[in-house]
Amino acid sequence: MSVKQQTTKAKKRARDLGLPFKGQPGPYNAISDVAGVEVGFTTVQKSHPHLEVGVGPINTGVTAILPRGREKNPQPVWAATFDLNGNGEMTGSHWIDDAGYFFGPVCITNTHSVGMVHHATTKWMIQQYPDMFIAGHGWAMPVVAETYDGPTNDICGQHINAQHVMDALNSAATGPVAEGNVGGGTGMQTYEFKGGTGTSSRVFKAAAQQFTVGVLVQSNFGMRSECNLFGVPVGEHLTEGAWLSEVMGHEQGSIIVNIATDAPLSSSQLKRLAKRGAMGIARTGSPGGHHSGDLVLAFSVANGLELPKQGQPQPASFKLDVLNEEYLDSLYLAAVQAVEEAIINAMVAAETMAVVKPAGYILPAIDHQALAALIKQYHG
Repeated sequence: MSVKQQTTKAKKRARDLGLPFKGQPGPYNAISDVAGVEVGFTTVQKSHPHLEVGVGPINTGVTAILPRGREKNPQPVWAATFDLNGNGEMTGSHWIDDAGYFFGPVCITNTHSVGMVHHATTKWMIQQYPDMFIAGHGWAMPVVAETYDGPTNDICGQHINAQHVMDALNSAATGPVAEGNVGGGTGMQTYEFKGGTGTSSRVFKAAAQQFTVGVLVQSNFGMRSECNLFGVPVGEHLTEGAWLSEVMGHEQGSIIVNIATDAPLSSSQLKRLAKRGAMGIARTGSPGGHHSGDLVLAFSVANGLELPKQGQPQPASFKLDVLNEEYLDSLYLAAVQAVEEAIINAMVAAETMAVVKPAGYILPAIDHQALAALIKQYHG
């Protein structure tokens, strides 16, 4: 079995193909352009000649996002969620919707490993902050989300273990973020091409102040016929290898969208920002199918707030800085652009993988030259 952490090995990204993206990305064009945000992966792979539950093939993993890195004192981030289609799981979302914040990591994995990842992430949080959880009466509600990698992975074998989760969390770092067949995105598909992990960012201005919005997706959704990039019906032209349409006749997957920003936002504003994640998905062609869990988490690292310890005097109130709503349009546009690019980055970085259920098919990586030529044909 091969277990890998994040690698900075350079891969082609969508901008390298000359695709006509709009907006200004940050230095890494990644969610890590938002100050303090760190990302780590564990990729778990094992070859096997045929699907055997409990043995393999294994093509899965864990993606970990630390919204505030490894801060010494626990601090929540203000947040909101939105489900375009709720056929999926994101733990901790009830409290986020009620309180407008969460504390701890965000992890993404496959559908049948949510419990293990939640269990291990809770253990990691206890180890990071023993005063809060052991000495005090703190309770951990990490955010764990999933997409389904059953076509390429022995998902019913539940091969993710606690150490895989710990390794992903402990490997989290700032800087460039790996894409494609890595972490939780290892076995995923997008529009019946190979998909997986993708990221992007945008900078925008509110008056004279510059802010950043960064996105990381675990992309595993869509039918080939729906794929429409930059207004070009890509799925109608690049038809080879659309096995899901042939065998299933409907979508089988999901997408998890994480939107981070350093702009100071209220929980209401973050809720509206999360909704724009759905618009970024739609820009690539998807109508949001019934069989897909399309879930969005938006959070802001602004307005840092240290949690008072148990037994200490509690403040009567908190003061928060909130962006003037006159500037929300700039934020919304930046987020939609970044979600769109993150999805396409996942497709461009991905590598062809065999389908194990049903056997005999492949998930093809999208042909870079064919895609670039097609977009150029329409746009000149």
